Amino acid sequence: MEHGGGHEIGAHKLAHFAGLTFNLDTLYMTWLTMAIVIFIAVLATRRLEMVPRGWQNGVEYLVEALMGQIVGTIGPRGKMVAPLLITLFLFLLIGNWLGLVPSFTSPTNDLNTTLGLALMIVLIVNLLGIWNKGLGHFKHFITPNVFFLPINIIEEISKPVTLSFRLFGNILAGEILIIILGSLLPIWMPIPSVIWLGFSVIVGVIQAFIFTMLSISYLSSVLQDHH
Repeated sequence: MEHGGGHEIGAHKLAHFAGLTFNLDTLYMTWLTMAIVIFIAVLATRRLEMVPRGWQNGVEYLVEALMGQIVGTIGPRGKMVAPLLITLFLFLLIGNWLGLVPSFTSPTNDLNTTLGLALMIVLIVNLLGIWNKGLGHFKHFITPNVFFLPINIIEEISKPVTLSFRLFGNILAGEILIIILGSLLPIWMPIPSVIWLGFSVIVGVIQAFIFTMLSISYLSSVLQDHH
């Protein structure tokens, strides 16, 4: 299925190096997403003012909203991982929206990207768990007793799987439906496509928020102080 400037949805331009295969379009869109996030951060912090306006106002509102969620869920220690989580949200948000631009694709419509991000979160969760609780972090695998070990292992494996497939599936499906609507409807009848485009913008926000909130939830299990 062709997308915009000849890109085929679900297929990738491949490059091979040292026995590895790279999805070039995913890499390009990932780098572009990173550049946009950095550009937004620079714009928002270039001329800081006591009364924020413009880019500073928008980014501060977003940061404060996310900080409220992070600290409210994790507690004071949430400030330690806040930069990671806020950057993650911005990356996902911009990445999800890129696929709505003609001739562009979302880096998040590639399972390699979403699975990589999910595995990163799970790895950080376990490293922080060890840092915070030592080897006692792994006690949850045999809680409430050792017979729950297989179930708890399956649950741990399912975390990156559900995180990655939810984001990947929703973003890819949204891009495909936009292309289908654009190819089936006559050029003088753009309203359904515009409506679906607006809906996809909202879906991009929701999926970025869900991924980030689940990441916050996983981190809270190892960073919260239990009394």
